[in-house]
Amino acid sequence: MESKTKSSIYPLAMTAVMAAVISAVSPFAIALGPIPLSFCTLMLYTTPYILGWQRGAVATLVFLMLGAVGVPVFTGFEGGLGKVLGPTGGYMAGYIPLVVITGLFIKFFPKSRALQFLGMIAATGVLYTLGTIWYMIQSGNPLNVAMKWCVIPFIPGDLIKMVIATGLGPVLKDRLVKANIHPEG
Repeated sequence: MESKTKSSIYPLAMTAVMAAVISAVSPFAIALGPIPLSFCTLMLYTTPYILGWQRGAVATLVFLMLGAVGVPVFTGFEGGLGKVLGPTGGYMAGYIPLVVITGLFIKFFPKSRALQFLGMIAATGVLYTLGTIWYMIQSGNPLNVAMKWCVIPFIPGDLIKMVIATGLGPVLKDRLVKANIHPEG
């Protein structure tokens, strides 16, 4: 009976906990212009190590839904549908593919941190693309302005977050597996 309980309830609880962790970290950011440097992406890079890509996507969706209904989980302790539909909304929409792509690279290349890192770069490229297009639509700014304000300043910070995630994520996953509490383990 214990393994049945673990297999059905535990992954749900872990998904809820990760949604809460993402929500707790996300409001903290450094203002660099119209798009703040959020610590949320560090958690999004790390979440697939802990939950896998599917549960990671669900945890991310729960976080986004909490923010959309007004819970102040977005940068600057903001929430609401206006934030989701505003200039940064495309980046928020890009969180789901970020977690899915990162998680798939982790799943298919479990022993290669270099390929996991490349997966994070690819996932971030999708995030930047969705976010930048939406920002351009919302703000009326051309691509060169959007790149100057919404992409270029964030590349170094995101690369640092990826390095941290590829260092920390496998360690967390290994410890959860060894403790027999990893949702996929």
